[in-house]
Amino acid sequence: MSPVATPAMSDSPFSTHLDALKTAPTQPDAKAAADKLAKEVQTHGIESLEDQQILKTLIGFASNKKSGYERESGAIAFLSLAHILGAPAIPLLIPCLPALYDLYMDKGDVVRAAASASVKAIVKLFPPEATRLLFRALEPILESGKWRTKVGVLDTMRTWVGPSTRNYVADELAHTIPKVEGAMHDTKSEVSTAANKCANSLCTTLANDDLAPHIPALVKCMANPDSVPAVIKSLSNTTFVAEVTAPALAVLVPLLMRALNDRSMEVQRRTVVVIDNLVKLVRDPNVAAIYLSPLFEGVEKIAKGAAFPEVRAFGDAALQTLSKSGASSSGPPPVRRDIEAETREALSALVNLLPTELVIASADAPNGPHTPRHPLLARSLDFQASLVADLIDARIYTDSEKWQRCVGVYISPWLDVKGGNAYAESVRQHFHAIDQAKYAPAVVDDSEEGELLCDTQFSLAYGALLLLSHTKLRLFRGRRYGILGTNGSGKSTLMRQLRDGKVENFPPQDQLRCVMVEHALQGEDTSLSILDFVASDKQLADVPRQKIRDQLLEVGFDDTRQADMVAGLSGGWKMKLELARAMLYNADLLLLDEPTNHLDRASVKWLEGYLIAHTNVTCLIISHDSGFLDNVTTDIIHYETKKLAYYKGNLSKFVSEHPEAKSYYTLAATSVKFSFPPPGSLMGVRSNTRAILKMSNCTFTYPGRSTPSLFNVSCALSLSSRVGVIGPNGAGKSTLIKLLTGETVPQEGTVYKHPALRVGYVAQHATHHIERHLEKTPVQYIQWRFQDGHDRELLEKATRALTDDEKKLLDQEWVGRDGSRRKLELVMGRQKLKKTFQYEVKWKGLDHRYNTWVPRDTLLEKGYQKFVQQFDDMESSREGAGTRDTSAHLVRQHLEQVGLDGDIAQYNEISGLSGGQKIKLVIAACLWNNPQVCILDEPSNFLDREALGGLAVAIRDWAGAVVIISHNQEFVSALCPETWNVDAGRLTQQGKAATVEDAFLDGKSPKGSGANTPARSRLQTPAGSRLQTPSGSAAATPAGSGAENDGTGSPQPVKKKKKMTRNQQKAQEERRRLRKLAWLTHGGPKPEDTDSD
Repeated sequence: MSPVATPAMSDSPFSTHLDALKTAPTQPDAKAAADKLAKEVQTHGIESLEDQQILKTLIGFASNKKSGYERESGAIAFLSLAHILGAPAIPLLIPCLPALYDLYMDKGDVVRAAASASVKAIVKLFPPEATRLLFRALEPILESGKWRTKVGVLDTMRTWVGPSTRNYVADELAHTIPKVEGAMHDTKSEVSTAANKCANSLCTTLANDDLAPHIPALVKCMANPDSVPAVIKSLSNTTFVAEVTAPALAVLVPLLMRALNDRSMEVQRRTVVVIDNLVKLVRDPNVAAIYLSPLFEGVEKIAKGAAFPEVRAFGDAALQTLSKSGASSSGPPPVRRDIEAETREALSALVNLLPTELVIASADAPNGPHTPRHPLLARSLDFQASLVADLIDARIYTDSEKWQRCVGVYISPWLDVKGGNAYAESVRQHFHAIDQAKYAPAVVDDSEEGELLCDTQFSLAYGALLLLSHTKLRLFRGRRYGILGTNGSGKSTLMRQLRDGKVENFPPQDQLRCVMVEHALQGEDTSLSILDFVASDKQLADVPRQKIRDQLLEVGFDDTRQADMVAGLSGGWKMKLELARAMLYNADLLLLDEPTNHLDRASVKWLEGYLIAHTNVTCLIISHDSGFLDNVTTDIIHYETKKLAYYKGNLSKFVSEHPEAKSYYTLAATSVKFSFPPPGSLMGVRSNTRAILKMSNCTFTYPGRSTPSLFNVSCALSLSSRVGVIGPNGAGKSTLIKLLTGETVPQEGTVYKHPALRVGYVAQHATHHIERHLEKTPVQYIQWRFQDGHDRELLEKATRALTDDEKKLLDQEWVGRDGSRRKLELVMGRQKLKKTFQYEVKWKGLDHRYNTWVPRDTLLEKGYQKFVQQFDDMESSREGAGTRDTSAHLVRQHLEQVGLDGDIAQYNEISGLSGGQKIKLVIAACLWNNPQVCILDEPSNFLDREALGGLAVAIRDWAGAVVIISHNQEFVSALCPETWNVDAGRLTQQGKAATVEDAFLDGKSPKGSGANTPARSRLQTPAGSRLQTPSGSAAATPAGSGAENDGTGSPQPVKKKKKMTRNQQKAQEERRRLRKLAWLTHGGPKPEDTDSD
């Protein structure tokens, strides 16, 4: 016989059942005896488990090393007790778990199976509110158990996670994750695998949708620290919109501590920036102090000792934020929850509220603290007190069902079910009264009228950039809210998060229909016709095609245009198509991100009328068109110190109340300063009115179309040109610019560009230039583009790409004067030859000493236009960019001069930039090689008013030629004295209207506002344009001569030339001779002889 405890009552029915259980030869026999024992306990009362020493006896059975039958019988007995006694037995069975988990290492399969079944049955009885108690019971077993025991505990924790337990498990992550992480490094692969699965399951309980995609990577970091840098980079590129709570910090802080110790400066920089924003996203400062204090020492070390100054600056900012939050490495410890004290207080109240028959009064103090009459009652009350302490901490008083589960169920063996429910209700009311006395109810004062669509408090961050902190989004039906804020403040990010339903507490789509209209088409297949494209939208599957057709007609798509392909639409028509789709969605909330971009004035007027007419639709509008906002908005939402501030009225009223917001009306920059680098000199061009870029009788038709987009167009630009290109949507404005810059080639006509001319071009869509470099930072993009001393994107133009026929020209033979035959290999150099150039040609198969200088005209006659253009582009680009250092700090300085924040330029990837920031990057890139001509296609799109003002001032003060395409009449009229009107593919040059003198606050006029149009462009002006400039004035005065600024009208005194001595004349002749020899030796432009040399 095994040495087990002898029951106190040897003749009781309990001893008979225990003996039968002990000697049961088979599993069914043991099960029958165990059920009889459990039912006997149910009959005599739960106290018999202690009085008859049943639990002690069963633990002895399970621990008997000599008899496998007894171990199996003991496990089966616990299974029966759990099934028959139910949830009231949980407090009494918890001490039995270690013995059952020890059986997981048993050699017998049947014993292990019985133990596993018993554990599952007991754990299943725990309510979700008992998660903390369950995990505290399992953690010691996980740390001290053998490998199969550890696997069993980890599996129990993993399977415990479910919809009802999610929040409770999340609260325990800080205590449990370190224990599970320790198991990940166990030498047994089975344990480490189970620990990884368990950690993944536990981390799914994080109440943060932004972290959900990173959970596998976070768990991987726990087991493999080498993956920390990649995870930190991923976190820094994530848009966080949800509050960061204690469970999230419990998972993130260990990762951040490892990252702070990383040797890479880049990882350290990203880490301190993420920490800086994490603290700002934690609403409870005490939670921040508890979880973030361990980071203080590491951040302080980086702030004081990092190698790079910018990393130290970020570290110092994070350190200050940590200090403000209450985190400290040396200060007093943060206030933590004292669970033991809370449990003692709850236990005292539970005992005092018990009926007198269940307690024993003290003989010394009859009115003092009472004692439960039975040890098992005391154990059950301890369990209940722990659950009640958690309910009190969470301030859960209105949910009576939870109090029944946490109190009534476990007291029912002593008070029956009805009495247990009454007792639980009395306990709830007791603690609720205490809470009501402690906390006064909050009074909400709401003076707003109308139907409230949403009232949401939230925070918004983009990885390392905190955009909004603990602010409210409060919207009413039928209002039209204009959102104002600087570029990069997070306006479009807020729109996208609302569209995706990622703003915390924002109503779902089935409650609030929210639709976003963006500046770019979201459809994937643009090869469809316009009608088919809209009909293929899954969200419009139930909408009849006739209704779709009618809606398209309403926004201007007639039946002919509805049959066109989506890919052939201009930017303005694409926006109209997006608006038509949005209207078919019947939205409650319409999100409009720059809706007027690419729209002509007639279309903007139509859009204003539509929005005003729909009084049942709420609109959130982002727009840099001040006139549109003024006409449409009923309220203004303004970004102020990472909060949303609400103002009633339109933009005019907002500006009247906040004069500092006047930048939304005027073009003069108030805080954003743009500074363009001076244009480089142009070889051989000494007149600002000489044509340097011109088109002659050019016609262009897009593939697949029958009518030309441009027909017989002629125009010219000089160094002093200031041209505004205007016209309706789809008229051919962007096509005209693409022909001028060489993006496309005309089917008829010629395009002439000065060989040394550098053109800076900002396309209509910013991503045209940078869409293949989204993983780079702005600084890295410019370094890549100009690292070889020239613009690497020049060779990608259609006019510079060699066709097969042009490649065959390389096989064309040249016959020299001596009869030798050669083939051209490449063009290597260029120098001045009279009024043109000659090029150094390298011959195929010959050494460099046989290189020959060939005049430009000869090369062009033989068909080598592309080769000459390629070399001209390379040389002109090298002259501008070749002298510029691409060191990171200099590129950063250049980007800052066009209004892009230095830290964003150096550290944020292009994929995370806002539309306005991308435009600034493209402008900076096109100006890097000091171009003489700057062409801007819709530059006012995506720029806020301050940035637009800064751009306008920079263009006004710049000395080079400017061509601007824009529907923003205010922007064009302020800068451009000459306009080209493109309509139906034909160009009309409308002469030089006076610029608007009061468009700028400082009253200055653009540099090109004087007589600056080349003579040839004047001659091409149609007779009907009523040009008011005298015919001879265009080329009258060189720019900068000062002759136009003399208002006195009196002749200037002429300084008499002093006669040189003979020795001075000889010295002058010698200097001229040496200069001529140098020119003959080295080439280049021929120096002129002047009297002053």
